[in-house]
Amino acid sequence: PTSNTSPNSNFIQVLIITLKMKSVIVATLIGSAAAFAPASQVSRGTALNAKKTGPNLKYVPCISTDDLPAPGSATSGVAGGLAICIAVDQKGAVYALGDKCPPVNQPLSFGKVTDDGTIADPVLGTKFSLKTGEVVSWCPTGLGKLVGGLFDPVGVPTYPVKAKGKTVEVQVDVNYKANFEAEYWSGVLDAQGKANGKYY
Repeated sequence: PTSNTSPNSNFIQVLIITLKMKSVIVATLIGSAAAFAPASQVSRGTALNAKKTGPNLKYVPCISTDDLPAPGSATSGVAGGLAICIAVDQKGAVYALGDKCPPVNQPLSFGKVTDDGTIADPVLGTKFSLKTGEVVSWCPTGLGKLVGGLFDPVGVPTYPVKAKGKTVEVQVDVNYKANFEAEYWSGVLDAQGKANGKYY
């Protein structure tokens, strides 16, 4: 049995397929590189952007006093739209810190409150001061050394905290979340109307 195709036509077919594959790979690489290229700054002066407002510090409810953790542990709550870690030291003092643990933002409320006035990140082992939120020990564990070595040490925010009746209140900037979100354009994607409750 003989084939109707010549060695030259097989070669041409292989060459065409190879060129197509290479062009797809080059296009993918260019598209990937473009995704990480610095974007030019575009003016965002449209009426669809929300206006930023100044800070507005207020004590707002976070958790019930019944939900306070036992001494030496922590729990999570939300105050003014912010994730808050409520920690209780071994003596019973209550602290409020940001609940996002740098460098990879796992919840600080899963951490262990130690007797040296710190709370330890449950994954990377970083210790943060309960009073100031500053880093006491940056990523000291094996995995922590690997991941933490890629980032500069960064602390967590701390907030004043008080009990009012059956509620633990935390003092936060109640405009923080809205100001953070003010940079986002929600016009086309907002099926419910504008953020201020009106419709287009």
